[in-house]
Amino acid sequence: MKDFITAAVFNFQHETLILRNLLEQEGIAYFFENETIVGIDPFATIAYGGIKLKVHPNDLETVKKILQNLNESDHLKIV
Repeated sequence: MKDFITAAVFNFQHETLILRNLLEQEGIAYFFENETIVGIDPFATIAYGGIKLKVHPNDLETVKKILQNLNESDHLKIV
């Protein structure tokens, strides 16, 4: 996991829930850095720079496409 890079940053834990499901369906290895501390103290998101989605560089393009599809959806927007 030391080679993983940041693919996206989120301010709130609820923003990661649907994305987590989509990444698991695609079989993409990932983790959310700072997720626990922000879940406990939402104001900590500012101090820690948000919840960072970390993925392997080989999966970065696939993750970008997933994020783009979510942002283009009429029913779901990742802010």
